[in-house]
Amino acid sequence: MGVTVVLAGLFLYLFFRNVKTGQYDDTYTPSVRMLFDDELVKDAPTNKNTTTDDDESVKIKLTKNQ
Repeated sequence: MGVTVVLAGLFLYLFFRNVKTGQYDDTYTPSVRMLFDDELVKDAPTNKNTTTDDDESVKIKLTKNQ
């Protein structure tokens, strides 16, 4: 049991030393975060009084997805 406690203590010491020196710092994600920050923008509602080809395509897309 004594060897197990010493080994666990050694791993705990090494873990805290590596955290303190920045071993686990993420240097890659911040550089690519700007590529994925944009949220999807929904289309603005169209005028209900006019019908265009775009309105027809939206209706077709909605019926296919259901």
